[in-house]
Amino acid sequence: MKLLATIKRSLALLLLISLSGCAVKDELGIKTAGLTPRSNTYSDLIALPKPKGKIVTAVYNFRDQTGQYKPIPSSNFSTAVTQGATSYLITALRDSGWFIPVEREGLQNLLTERKIIRATEKNTNDTFELPPLMPATVVVEGGIVGYDTNVRTGGTGARYLGIGASEQYRQDQVTINLRMINTRSGEVLDSIMTTKTVYSQEVQTGVFKFIKFKELLEIEAGMTTNEPVQVCVMSAIESALIHLIANGLKNNNWQLANPSELDNKTLKRYFDAESPIIKS
Repeated sequence: MKLLATIKRSLALLLLISLSGCAVKDELGIKTAGLTPRSNTYSDLIALPKPKGKIVTAVYNFRDQTGQYKPIPSSNFSTAVTQGATSYLITALRDSGWFIPVEREGLQNLLTERKIIRATEKNTNDTFELPPLMPATVVVEGGIVGYDTNVRTGGTGARYLGIGASEQYRQDQVTINLRMINTRSGEVLDSIMTTKTVYSQEVQTGVFKFIKFKELLEIEAGMTTNEPVQVCVMSAIESALIHLIANGLKNNNWQLANPSELDNKTLKRYFDAESPIIKS
């Protein structure tokens, strides 16, 4: 009877693991390409009240300044963070509704195309004039300034009579610096540092048990989830941009179209935010 009960428990666990495996397989199945998922900071960004006037903004380069590479055995040449942060920043500037980003990263390509237009139109229209490029009121500088691995690790587990489960997690963090500069005076209007946690989790279950002499039952199942680093970088950039907008309103660098919207609950949350102090 004891052997029968053990077999029943093992078969029940096997069925549970099989169902979990099917669910994981369905979740990780082949999917068509779609829009990149966004975090809560994007919802805050597009919920901001409208400005009195949009600010023409230039971004020349928003680089990875960490020098961090993925640990071996991943690759000696794969960087830990995205190299496309400039594109993320320009997207955030445009989606915010506060800024008019102008092309500067690919400025040479743009100038080349304008030369081609001038050469083409000059042959057919002697009075043709190409409008000048739009000058920027502010320049946004900065970069990804930190990527720290294993900031916090931990886990739990238990095993009884050969049946057990365990969970492990790891936290990394990425840090962004965003500063806004007045193009006429060169004054740094504001400089913001934001940090986003990158969370990884591993869950495992298993059975290792002799059901009778020389017959061993062994079952294992597990799942690992890793938060995409590029989504964390995007979220940190969006958060830094909202803080820049909020600080600019407090310092009268710009104004709202409707001054009564200073009580906007999204803005107030960023007005009241303070950097946490790490106690040594």
